[in-house]
Amino acid sequence: MASLRTYIIARLLMVLPMILILLSIVFLVLHVLPGDPVSAMLGPKAPEEQKELMRHQLGLDKHPIFQYADYIVLLSRGDFGTSILMRRPVLAELLERFPATLELTITSMIIAILIGILAGAHSAYKQGSAFDHGYRFYAIVLWSMPIFWLGMLFQLFFGVYLGWLPMFHRDSPLMAPQTITGLHVLDSILSGNLPALSDSVAHLVLPSLTLGTVLSGIFVRLTRANMVDTLRQDYIAAARARGLPERVVVLRHALKNSFIPVLTMMGLQFALMLGGAALTERTFSWPGVATYLIERIYYRDFPAIQGAIVFYAVLVVMVSTIVDIVYAYIDPRIRY
Repeated sequence: MASLRTYIIARLLMVLPMILILLSIVFLVLHVLPGDPVSAMLGPKAPEEQKELMRHQLGLDKHPIFQYADYIVLLSRGDFGTSILMRRPVLAELLERFPATLELTITSMIIAILIGILAGAHSAYKQGSAFDHGYRFYAIVLWSMPIFWLGMLFQLFFGVYLGWLPMFHRDSPLMAPQTITGLHVLDSILSGNLPALSDSVAHLVLPSLTLGTVLSGIFVRLTRANMVDTLRQDYIAAARARGLPERVVVLRHALKNSFIPVLTMMGLQFALMLGGAALTERTFSWPGVATYLIERIYYRDFPAIQGAIVFYAVLVVMVSTIVDIVYAYIDPRIRY
């Protein structure tokens, strides 16, 4: 336990420098990009006096060092700036959109894990069979498939041809549940609103199925590769020699011991999905953080763009840290 405690403390101490480096990179990239952000926001024909006033309001008339210092100080207070478009705090807007992205990410990850791990384990157990070839073909095709194209296929088949599921948005008009957590499915359950629950689940199916199906490809390949290697180990042969049931050998010994690399990939993919579900959100008009960022890019709302990128960066660092700690808890070798 002492080594685990030491590892956790050391890993947590690394979070602050990592976040500071990320914030510095974001600041540097946004300030070395060509073009004038004020002209982009106000338009090239805006009066020069109005441009100067905007530069003063945004602090762009200061030396870059002082801009960087103000930027770090404001972020340390939780101030992500104010949106030029909506005149609202960027953090408040991001927190309004984040539950939608989180709900989509959690559901998609559940689908990806269920399909990927079960198919990958079965593929490894049936190595060389028709099942194995079929699963491997599935993984290659799904992982290489453009996610927006698969989403449009699902929309065409389930939404247009069959008419079973809604194709856009997060809920139908006047059907949104009472906001408790921001997660519509959970809020519908907590408030006992069954019509809103049915509507929320129906809207969630297609985007989560699209994202989860594509991501399941990498879990199939990763699970299969680790399971094949694990099934060749001596302790698996010893377990079979002791007369243990094949189900116990495969699930309790082989799958459990090949799960650690899969767990790492799960954490990394979860973090990437939180910050990179843009194509899925745009395809289904899902009102998440990625959609917010793309909209603000169109409107050249630089404070909102910078705030959203920083929000993503901090989120990814925190999720990665949690994954590392869980990994060290499962595999003691990581602590040393």
